[in-house]
Amino acid sequence: MFEKILIANRGEIASRIIRSCKRLGVRTVAVYSEADSNGLFVEEADEAYLIGKPPVKESYLNMEKILEIAKESGAEAVHPGYGLMSENPEFALKTKEAGFVFIGPTSDVMGMMGDKIAARKEMTAAGVPVIPGTEEAVADAEEAKRIAEDFGYPVMLKASAGGGGIGMQAVYSPEELEKAFEGNQKRAASFFGNGTMFLEKVIEEPRHIEIQVLADAHGNAVHLFERECSIQRRHQKVVEEAPSPVLTEKTRQKMGEAALKAVRALGYENAGTIEFLVDDDENFYFLEMNTRLQVEHPVTEEITGVDLVEQQLRVASGERLELTQEELEINGHAIEVRIYAEDPDNFFPSPGKITEARFPEGEGIRLESAVHGTSEVTPFYDPMIAKLITTGKDRNEAIERMKEALESFHIEGIKTNIPMLEKVVSHEKFKDGETKTSFVEKYYKGGR
Repeated sequence: MFEKILIANRGEIASRIIRSCKRLGVRTVAVYSEADSNGLFVEEADEAYLIGKPPVKESYLNMEKILEIAKESGAEAVHPGYGLMSENPEFALKTKEAGFVFIGPTSDVMGMMGDKIAARKEMTAAGVPVIPGTEEAVADAEEAKRIAEDFGYPVMLKASAGGGGIGMQAVYSPEELEKAFEGNQKRAASFFGNGTMFLEKVIEEPRHIEIQVLADAHGNAVHLFERECSIQRRHQKVVEEAPSPVLTEKTRQKMGEAALKAVRALGYENAGTIEFLVDDDENFYFLEMNTRLQVEHPVTEEITGVDLVEQQLRVASGERLELTQEELEINGHAIEVRIYAEDPDNFFPSPGKITEARFPEGEGIRLESAVHGTSEVTPFYDPMIAKLITTGKDRNEAIERMKEALESFHIEGIKTNIPMLEKVVSHEKFKDGETKTSFVEKYYKGGR
């Protein structure tokens, strides 16, 4: 096991990593921008270094500075968290070349899975079902329209690089496709430095279900069942749960086996997630692979009793996985909501100073927070301020605990999406397990 690691991230995920490290006796090094000087994670780490000005390009995306601090602090490894540079193959490679262990997969595998066209090809070769779509880049809007006529509308226009719904749009006509192509291409090029586009057939009103995997460098791999992540706004998840309220045991097993096929075909190491779209008949199709720890990892931890950050550290330090598929089982039900500093009616960010904060406590409640009573939510970073997780012996108990926890969650000074989350988890369709990607659009009467 490592003696000291650097955390190349911020906010609640940095605090989350620190918590596991403290339990394992691993010392932690935090890096922070001027905007995060009063951050909880800065206080919690054993050491903390100012890395630069608030903009991410001048701080959390500054590879050279981060690795310079890793060397200065005597860290042995770098944990990238999620977001920022967690899926940047160049950073993974530079970390290794600088003499540190990157707590994640190899840069080659990360780069391949970060290219959605290449990932589709790899999954097809591994025998994992993929959504019907183009196997090569689409050059321009005219070519896209010709291909779409063959597929039949609607089609999903997608950027090959990046994620978070950026560069992605469902289109329903040739006119809409022509208008969408150039705009999404430019947006993808701006965000990811890569404007490559491709097309997929739209799976109508699917569920978004993902499989958590762990693999070591010795050929051992397990899956830790599924997470249902279908409640989304603007293609970004806001409510996740484990297990899925609808999957049959047969489909659960088939999806787990497909995920492990992918892991073994790639020679994948560390934690990762295989994401699928699932239709009403429980046919499932590969969507993408996230080569990092997921925001929603706590719900998997709650139903399996496995500390995923601990497993990441152990695998990265060369240990063998001690977990076996046979011993892993689902216990109870867990739900996570992402609490954002945003207007609940239009989903626009709502930065500002928090003047008062009261957090829920009690049995079956877990809070992963980046703020305290006098924190400031700045406009420089993602506006997520906390994750609230509730666990129960079954889904109904987890839902009731979530409703009570949200009711007692109190933040003053900024707007949050808590009113929206309360409406979602109280909705009869949610209680009935009707959790599809169209849920917010169909049933939430707030923002659009």
